[in-house]
Amino acid sequence: MILVTGGTGLVGSHLLYKLASNNQKVRAIYRSEHKLDITRRVFSYYSQDTSLFESIEWIKADVLNIPDLEIAFKDITQVYHCAALVSFDPNDYIALKRTNTLGTANIVNLCLSFKVNKLCYVSSIATLGTSLTNAPITEETYWNPEEDNNVYAITKYGAEMEVWRGTQEGLHAVIINPGVILGSGTWNQGSGNLFKRVYDGLKYYTNGVTGFVAVEDVVTIMINLMDTDVKNESYIVISEHWSYKKLLQTIATHFGVHLPKKEVQPWQAKLGWRLDWLRHKLTRKPRLLSKQLAKTINTTSNYSTAKITTLLNYNWIPIETSIASICKQFKNDL
Repeated sequence: MILVTGGTGLVGSHLLYKLASNNQKVRAIYRSEHKLDITRRVFSYYSQDTSLFESIEWIKADVLNIPDLEIAFKDITQVYHCAALVSFDPNDYIALKRTNTLGTANIVNLCLSFKVNKLCYVSSIATLGTSLTNAPITEETYWNPEEDNNVYAITKYGAEMEVWRGTQEGLHAVIINPGVILGSGTWNQGSGNLFKRVYDGLKYYTNGVTGFVAVEDVVTIMINLMDTDVKNESYIVISEHWSYKKLLQTIATHFGVHLPKKEVQPWQAKLGWRLDWLRHKLTRKPRLLSKQLAKTINTTSNYSTAKITTLLNYNWIPIETSIASICKQFKNDL
């Protein structure tokens, strides 16, 4: 039997459909009942056959609650660890460390205790180092802990170290480092919220460049890696490199709304995070723009996908095709 953590998140929900449609016996953990509606909605994008969702064995558990996890791990042979907390607010560091790093340590320890055959961990390109030359960033690019890394990246890197520690203790594992994942279903968080903001009339863009990938590609690659003999390797998972300007304006075009036309200059982003810090101090409201995020959205980053493309001879879904599909599903959900 297969266990999926984070079954109500973007990756987890799409992964569950893919596994269920392949007639796999699947168990998934969730934290709150109302989030199950997200997964039901994602399943409905693919099929109106509710039996696939009903075939999932759901267990209420938290990655920090070991007794509940022990119940979830019974008779499990493969684990897809998708659960994570995503935030770039420095004030969320403790919560991020608990969920992302300590939670992953718990999953790794239970994989070892229950003699799980293989673990697939969903990390991020945020954990990869920066290139000192113009060469693309690869899986081997050095992570510098002395850099001004954001809190999300720090805790996800810590999670990767827990996975590698597990491999030294006998666990077979693969790690994927996806770029910004585009997919339907979670409209109030992650990239789904970006679509919502564009639809609502987002006016601003930046000229930073990063890697993007369709959620369907992510889950297909995860399953393919788990079905191979590959172990103890990490893979960058990116379809195309786009600027944020191109992404936001393409989304707006498919929605038929006004294009974001006001460019946020680097100096404006630097001023913006300082004003956001002051707003947080005065109002105690959560941070919206951290120093590190302000830098990221104006940075050009280039990643190499040669390792995964060569291994699987993979053909990626074009980003514009993915955007068109997501925009259509978003409007259907309104």
